[in-house]
Amino acid sequence: MPDVLTWTMDRRMLLAERAELLRKELAEIEVEVARLEAAEIVYGQWAEATDGGRRDVQAPDPVVEPAGPARVETASGAGGMLLVPHRGDGVSEDDLPEDYRRILQVVAGAEDQPVMTRQVCEALGMDIRPQQTEPMRGKLKRLADRGWLHRTPSGRYGPL
Repeated sequence: MPDVLTWTMDRRMLLAERAELLRKELAEIEVEVARLEAAEIVYGQWAEATDGGRRDVQAPDPVVEPAGPARVETASGAGGMLLVPHRGDGVSEDDLPEDYRRILQVVAGAEDQPVMTRQVCEALGMDIRPQQTEPMRGKLKRLADRGWLHRTPSGRYGPL
């Protein structure tokens, strides 16, 4: 009987050590996933700004001389203001930018099932290449993080 007790204690300690190592490894993986998500968003923005990477970033755009000093105008999102506000009391869909309202309409119009990023792009007439879908994924994620959409564990989006 003491051998069984000793084996049980040894096994429990071994598994506890292994569980701790796995927790550390999982934390490292989650950090890397977060970094890669950020990189995807940055790359998507770069690809969008450079016409999908087809335009040379180094090539200067033609310079047009303004007649006088240009007036600086700010819009929502400037100066630290949220472009997509958190959903709550006194905030409606009308407070969202037009492209985000169209995304909400597409998701709400889906048939009782959450939609994938690709389906939203197709419904909005966008290309389904990564240069287009990654920025859309960022918008959908932003809407979900701010309470406008529900995000499933599989990465699909549905109305609240």
